[in-house]
Amino acid sequence: MAKMKPLSFLLLVATSYHQCEALSAPTPTTNSRRDFLQTAVASTIAAATTTATGAATSVLPSAVANAAESVPATNSAAALKLPPIGLGAWAWGDSLFWGYNPKNDNDLKEVFDYALSKNLAFFDTAELYGLGRSESLIGKYRKESCTTKEDEEKVIVASKFGALPWRTKREDVVKACEASVKRLGGKPIDLYQIHFPNAYANEAYWDGLGDAYEQGLVKAVGVSNYGVDAMRACHAKLAERGIKLTSNQIQMSLLYRWPIDNGLLDACKELDVKVLSYSPLALGFLVGKYNKDNLPNGPRSKIGKQLFEDDAFDNLQVIMKDIAAKHDAVPSQVALNWCIAKGTIPIPGARTLKQAKQNLATLDWTLSAEEEKMLDEASSKVTGFITPDKNPFPREDKDTGLKMYDS
Repeated sequence: MAKMKPLSFLLLVATSYHQCEALSAPTPTTNSRRDFLQTAVASTIAAATTTATGAATSVLPSAVANAAESVPATNSAAALKLPPIGLGAWAWGDSLFWGYNPKNDNDLKEVFDYALSKNLAFFDTAELYGLGRSESLIGKYRKESCTTKEDEEKVIVASKFGALPWRTKREDVVKACEASVKRLGGKPIDLYQIHFPNAYANEAYWDGLGDAYEQGLVKAVGVSNYGVDAMRACHAKLAERGIKLTSNQIQMSLLYRWPIDNGLLDACKELDVKVLSYSPLALGFLVGKYNKDNLPNGPRSKIGKQLFEDDAFDNLQVIMKDIAAKHDAVPSQVALNWCIAKGTIPIPGARTLKQAKQNLATLDWTLSAEEEKMLDEASSKVTGFITPDKNPFPREDKDTGLKMYDS
């Protein structure tokens, strides 16, 4: 793979390849690719859901005919309250990028239970994470661990709709949401987001978000990977129905500062849109685990080679370690506290109890103004990480000309 691609691209490629292999079918032609991928995603989610729950459930892109019947209407205008940090569940089921193995499900259960015990059980997932597996695991763990209504109310789940090319109608959002609700255990989703922009049909997705909200499938709605103009347009469209755009989940870290530099973070604050910062540990490169002689496996390896050739990154790491030592902390907590200092809610991934404890212990201390400034200055000089132009999200809605993505 020449360059690392974000989740949407990786999943489509992986799904296409593994389904061809499993079915002993030839690689699909251009004319059949759309139908092939649609079938592939649906069947793979079915397999993932069956494995996680022990019983098959409705899968994408089919509708869940009666899902809404089991979900009480929830049209409250009250703002969704989120904790200052969450846990990302991309790795919970993703074998391609994160090397997921079902044998490690007990480790994930420990992560869930620990977060619950700390009243920080805020999990961000998506229908595309593990092609349904991530959602199913969270639904399974919630059922097993939440024995009281009080426990159930402590768990906050955010999930996402995949804006795949063949999905062009508002009904597609509702159908996908119904399937996610079912995988997550039949409860309304606390926060439902558009995972990434499409090259068209984006306004239909916003209508679908509103429909899911008004039908009581979700308690709040948001977007992800939206630029300034797209976020403003979605905010206005939902406001016409009296629905608040709660959040914009964007990539942001000490190594990916674009939302600060291009005004996206300021626009979110202006509209009172919460910012969920994904990949706040920059794919693990801000943890202090890797170096030029110890690179991660898979697509991250090439990024690491480039990053560790950047002297500015070495300097940033030294500063992070110094700050961590002053607080009896670890570098990852420095990176997460920087995101919090910028007014965002970081959602780092956690696959082990150790990672969960380190991530959530970030809240035990805060950066001083001087430390934040030192990190600002050092991180602004690093050039070896991913840049927005390398991300394949559509820049523009071809139907409306609206600029969809900038960072």
